[in-house]
Amino acid sequence: MEHQLTLAITPVYAAVLALFFLHLSMRVGKMRQVKRISIGSAGDAELERAARVQGNCAEYMPIAILLFAFAEMMGAQGWLVHGLNLAFLIGRLAHYHGTKSADTPMKFRFTGMMLTFAAIATGAVTILVLGA
Repeated sequence: MEHQLTLAITPVYAAVLALFFLHLSMRVGKMRQVKRISIGSAGDAELERAARVQGNCAEYMPIAILLFAFAEMMGAQGWLVHGLNLAFLIGRLAHYHGTKSADTPMKFRFTGMMLTFAAIATGAVTILVLGA
């Protein structure tokens, strides 16, 4: 089975996601500076929330990008690769929006996680199908 070893789609989304992750990281850093909390959250709910949003992104982003890049390299259709990446990106943005404050409706966080899970699961299944 021949695979293309070039990536044209996923790296662009990876760059956008990296910038988003930097935003999340700078947000946590700024809170730490203002609140004078260098490690942990010291019981500060706002800092804990921001750090978990950043951590959640850090936990899901690497596997998602790898799966989408592998699918692209294995010859997945461009529309599918765009769809996977867009679903993941929109999922991360919705999750962020849904966790910015305790007052934000849970539906955004839920939608964000469902899009994240769906993109990762579809990416994994795509690779299994293409590899068969």
